[in-house]
Amino acid sequence: MNVDTIGARYREVRKHTLALADPLSEEDCCVQSMPDASPIKWHMAHTTWFFETFILERHEPRFKPFHPAFRVLFNSYYNGVGDKHPRPQRGMLTRPPLRDIAAYRHNVDERLCALLSEQALTADLLALVETGLQHEQQHQELMLTDVKHMLSLNPLFPAYSTSPFKPAPVSAPLGWVELEAALVGIGHVGDGVCFDNETPRHRQFVEAYALASRLTNNREYLAFVEDGGYDTPSLWLSEGWDWVQANRLAHPLYWRREKGGWKEFTLHGLHPLDPHRPVTHVSFFEADAFARWSSARLPTEAEWEHAALGASSFGSTALHPMSSPREQARGLCELFGAAWQWTLSSYAPYPGYQAASGAIGEYNGKFMSNQYVLRGSSCATPAGHARVTYRNFFPSSARWQFSGIRLAKSL
Repeated sequence: MNVDTIGARYREVRKHTLALADPLSEEDCCVQSMPDASPIKWHMAHTTWFFETFILERHEPRFKPFHPAFRVLFNSYYNGVGDKHPRPQRGMLTRPPLRDIAAYRHNVDERLCALLSEQALTADLLALVETGLQHEQQHQELMLTDVKHMLSLNPLFPAYSTSPFKPAPVSAPLGWVELEAALVGIGHVGDGVCFDNETPRHRQFVEAYALASRLTNNREYLAFVEDGGYDTPSLWLSEGWDWVQANRLAHPLYWRREKGGWKEFTLHGLHPLDPHRPVTHVSFFEADAFARWSSARLPTEAEWEHAALGASSFGSTALHPMSSPREQARGLCELFGAAWQWTLSSYAPYPGYQAASGAIGEYNGKFMSNQYVLRGSSCATPAGHARVTYRNFFPSSARWQFSGIRLAKSL
């Protein structure tokens, strides 16, 4: 990859972040709706902090930080870098103002592009830049999901996007794709982009199994809700049942039961629940309970990757999942571009995994505890960020992401 190629990609990714923030007011950009979410202003600054801290500070001659306080304010979880501003208090940072964050981004962009044009592009430097771009794309998805959560708390149910919210195509009948038992290769291989948690490639044996041909849709999940799924303890893991009871949950996040029927809050505002769209914003607990109710289970990540091998991943321009009959691999639809799919697999290191040295090694490895793996990609995942080996991960109760359900069965 030459300087023109990496420079163009850098500018494209950074420009997309600004485009995502463009529909928002300054007030929108400062709000933190819950501890798991971050203000848009913070996302814009933190992704810039990443390039300044891990690339400019190490490689720029006569490095001088844009603002010394930003090292603490916009550090997320890198203990090796130093102190951090408390995550639940990011919404209290009314200062620096948004215009200063814009100046910060512009300053770092100019310096980084100059660095790339002046220095020899070593493999290590290219890898750091690509990691920073992949990191920013992760935050681009988080920007959309965090904004959605923030706007959902407003009783006016304002829309992020004013573009038309068109009905989804009719869902294809749910079928099953059967795969034989096999010893399969799992994990990244080759010279393409990946995170360290996708390596090393290794072998796993999978017994014969079947995957649902598409994702579970709203109509199917509504049947679970109306059949008393949230009131039946035998369907739930013990911790999941306690979580449902403690939070008095009875349906997915963003669903609303109103006199005229069910509605769902979307980035296009509040709309009638579309039965044909994939169900989203469900936790691992909810996905697992629905699978039990369906006399099925969730897939393991090895099963999912084995079945999806050869699928072409793509980004979506939609802001809410659409049903799609488009086959992506082996008769499977909606592997990418609709909703992340919960698996039964705990987020753990692959055999032989080693985190990178230094603070950059904190990126993935230290989170390999009390989380579950999701596979695929969602409607909010940026173009060029999805791949078959990608391992997303969240706690079992998380549901503000575009997380959905693909059923599996043992044969």
